[in-house]
Amino acid sequence: MALNIKPIGDRVVVQAAPAEEKTASGIYIPDTAKEKPQRGSVVAVGDGKVDEPLTVKVGDEVLYGKYAGTEITYEGKEYLIMRESDIYAVL
Repeated sequence: MALNIKPIGDRVVVQAAPAEEKTASGIYIPDTAKEKPQRGSVVAVGDGKVDEPLTVKVGDEVLYGKYAGTEITYEGKEYLIMRESDIYAVL
């Protein structure tokens, strides 16, 4: 997946995973009640800071904070741009 966005510094671009459509017991969740996903895939990374290189790379599945990042739309797709420090874990 080639993305023509190059984040600056310690920022990364994440494509959020789709929201859950139904519960484990099979009940469908309406659009108004869906939770904002906190999981996604890294699609672009910056160069990092001079003394702190980035630890995530393109293709990593990550967990991030509920309100982390800034939502953008690029070529019809939704992405989040966030600092690497907003990422909690690599799966």
